[in-house]
Amino acid sequence: MTVEERDLKYIWHPCSQMKDYETFPPIPIERGEGVYLYGIDGKRYLDVISSWWCNLLGHCHPRINAAITDQLSRLEHVIFANLTHLPAVELCERLAEVVPRGLEKFNFSDNGSASVECALKMAFQYMHQTGRPRKTRFMCLSDGYHGETIGALSVGTLDLYAKIYKPMLMDVVRIPAPDCYRCPFGLTREECGCPCFKEAERCFEQYAEETCAVIVEPLLQGSAGMRIYPPLYLKKLRALCDCSDVLLIADEIATGFGRTGKMFACDHAGITPDIMCLSKGLTGGYLPMALTVTTQAVFDAFYADYNEGKAFMHSHTYSGNPLGCRAALAVQDILRGDKILEQAAETAPRLTALLNEALGSHPNVGEIRHIGLIHAIELTADKRTKAPFPSEKRIGYRIYRRVVEKGLLLRPLGNVLYFNPPLVIDENQCEEAVALAREAVCEELPSGG
Repeated sequence: MTVEERDLKYIWHPCSQMKDYETFPPIPIERGEGVYLYGIDGKRYLDVISSWWCNLLGHCHPRINAAITDQLSRLEHVIFANLTHLPAVELCERLAEVVPRGLEKFNFSDNGSASVECALKMAFQYMHQTGRPRKTRFMCLSDGYHGETIGALSVGTLDLYAKIYKPMLMDVVRIPAPDCYRCPFGLTREECGCPCFKEAERCFEQYAEETCAVIVEPLLQGSAGMRIYPPLYLKKLRALCDCSDVLLIADEIATGFGRTGKMFACDHAGITPDIMCLSKGLTGGYLPMALTVTTQAVFDAFYADYNEGKAFMHSHTYSGNPLGCRAALAVQDILRGDKILEQAAETAPRLTALLNEALGSHPNVGEIRHIGLIHAIELTADKRTKAPFPSEKRIGYRIYRRVVEKGLLLRPLGNVLYFNPPLVIDENQCEEAVALAREAVCEELPSGG
């Protein structure tokens, strides 16, 4: 049996309709180097989606490899309740230097969804322990995504992931999210004063008294199709939370560590959330690790004599894993020492220009939007009306199949193709990726669909 056949005999792949694998089987990958992956047949694939957005500095980075190898000979893991270790302490010290001012306490878990669950529980318990037990609900933006555990699904509103589970989910308040491509006010991001924020104000006026926290993906709603909204919206939301006694949770799992051109998306707006969720790029995509970072004020609500019952009784077996901490420390060393964000800032406008030149005039490309190195190509059935392709046509998936065969990993989000490459991608690699993407789009949509 081939590797593909052996895989399909046993493995249930994530976020997949396994019947599709009958005609498009999984691709066995043998090794990775930089922005490339190599199949067992030797074929090379340019990983322009960073292996689900987590590979920050390229595959098999020698310095991250060395850090993990060194840690393996010292300590692989230890219970993190009442024990600690130097890699965890040093990591928190390093991160405290770069997270938004006022975030001071770090709670470890092992994946992004777990970080969100932790944040929701913190916010709920915080309100209860500070004399506001009526504040039990959450607000979130429509079309948001925060993970796939039950709490995270509750505050994510994409039916693709959550609809079937609605009887299991919490009842949350959904604020209509900004949609700058199909702006109902006919504005652009550059001239926008965020009139759509009135929807948030309306929801707060009605529900703030019973709301403990609002959770958002700052500036970039990833799974919604890489929707990008202005920093002003986030500034307004921070101010609204402050005057409404509602905590702000920033889900920076996908946007953190330079993805949007700054260390964190919140930095674009100059705001500090009450709670921030981090994962993905935290360890450079090497090992599962997540953090929920809070202010001293949130932490203090849990600090009391044991018999008061205020402790945060939340734990993960692999919290503070030393191997993950060493990987994350190496990531911080590389980001800062090698000026990676500065390099990415030089590459980003070149990628924008290449995509606009290659696909900007295509009759089915409605918009090419970007923030940092993240770029999204919105495919439309009608460029003038912005009408989307019917989902049953699976346009994005069909282009994905073509482009993978050409050697480019460019996974779609419905009718949106996106580039979210490792921050170390260079101009030549961008040119290669754009050329392959253009070929696939023009082959699948040769004359406007």
